[in-house]
Amino acid sequence: MILEQAKNLQIYNSLSGQKEIFKPIDEHHVGMYVCGPTVYSNVHLGNCRTFISFDLVFRYLKHLGYKVRYVRNITDAGHLENDAEVGEDRIAKKARLEQIEPMEVVQRYTVDFHNTLGKFNNLPPSIEPTATGHIVEQIEIIKDIIDKGFAYEANGSVYFDVLKYNSSNNYGILSGRKLEDMIANTRELAAQSDKKNPQDFALWKKAEPQHIMRWPSPWSDGFPGWHLECTVMSTKYLGEQFDIHGGGMDLKFPHHECEIAQGKAASGKDPVNYWMHANMLTLNGKKMAKSTGNYILPNEMFTGDNDILSKAYLPSVVRFSMLQANYRSILDFSDEALLASEKGYFKLMTAINMLDSLPTSNTSSIDVETWKNSCYTAMNDDFNSPVLIAKLFDAVKLINTVNDNKDTITKENLSILKETLNAFVFDVLGLENANSNTATDSSSDKLSGTLELLIQLRAEARANKDFATSDKIRDELAKLDIELKDGKDGTVFNL
Repeated sequence: MILEQAKNLQIYNSLSGQKEIFKPIDEHHVGMYVCGPTVYSNVHLGNCRTFISFDLVFRYLKHLGYKVRYVRNITDAGHLENDAEVGEDRIAKKARLEQIEPMEVVQRYTVDFHNTLGKFNNLPPSIEPTATGHIVEQIEIIKDIIDKGFAYEANGSVYFDVLKYNSSNNYGILSGRKLEDMIANTRELAAQSDKKNPQDFALWKKAEPQHIMRWPSPWSDGFPGWHLECTVMSTKYLGEQFDIHGGGMDLKFPHHECEIAQGKAASGKDPVNYWMHANMLTLNGKKMAKSTGNYILPNEMFTGDNDILSKAYLPSVVRFSMLQANYRSILDFSDEALLASEKGYFKLMTAINMLDSLPTSNTSSIDVETWKNSCYTAMNDDFNSPVLIAKLFDAVKLINTVNDNKDTITKENLSILKETLNAFVFDVLGLENANSNTATDSSSDKLSGTLELLIQLRAEARANKDFATSDKIRDELAKLDIELKDGKDGTVFNL
């Protein structure tokens, strides 16, 4: 069942540059494609931010009742170093340097990618196709584009004719670039180039003798162009036209621009209705780069094995920190930001864990339905997770005032509050409860266990009328921003 709130969902469409009411092609189904990783190295935090952003989109669409087919590819061939037209395949280069087979590289880093996203509690996509698994389909679409006059063969390679395409279409419709400006700002082709124009891009590249990854085609033994892979895999599983295409902001041009051109050249249709782009992530206010040392891998954050952060952080804390910025905003990671997110995260979990023990009354002093609607209003505003999180902390305040008998709530309203919190915190935001048995990181269990032990020692001290010791435990924890709250059902901690 599609929830009533679904009709109010607005998505910022990079194609139009504004928010638009979301209307899927099929009213009950959503097709979404997100550009996946090129698996030649460990997945980095910037990639993780993009995939967490679209995991949020996937989760919320499912929550609204849509049947979502989420396709995210694995690029395991055809991606040249620095996205150039000539050079060495990134995967083949890694294989040569490590003296292993290219598919060993693919396997190693695909496993790393899955493991890392699993720690972040990302849902797997509905379909995860690989570029090498769709070589035949890529050859067929190249034939089709050639037949329609938008591509040409030259010395065993095939190029997309951008000028020919632009004569009847708009190459630059997504990025806002004008072809005339691109031409004016481009150097002339080198004498050895097979392309008619500098803007033309490869659909198929003839492999040099030393190129390891190659396949037979009508034009040469070679490999597909990077842009073509996503066009083939998205349209095969979602159709010639589908609802949402996502990726990082850095892919808008040329990758996504070329996808639009290829798709329209082949089918005559605009392939995607809503283009979504996640913004970049910085570290301590600067661009992340291995060359400067301003760089950290996700697992290094989880273990604390790094020289940048003061401590280890739970994957859910890192995810929570990412979701405190809208996916279209630049997000800066720092130790201070992560510490603040950790404190907020544990405060949220503590409140949720208090729900089952909250006292109920015959009347409610608060309007739970209005609060619930505000959560949907936030997410319907282009998946505005930071505003949603602010609304969740309104609920935290409410839980604490009810627990302190300063506010009242009926059993029915408490049920609505609990259901809504669980839905948005766990199902939509995808957080895990570090204070529950579902926690995946042992450090959270150690923290909870330590605090429970201190609470127990304090209770024993109070029972023995040793108020000096009980007060010292409470006061020392307060200095660490850990608040103990005594209630009729015992003592709970609030971080």
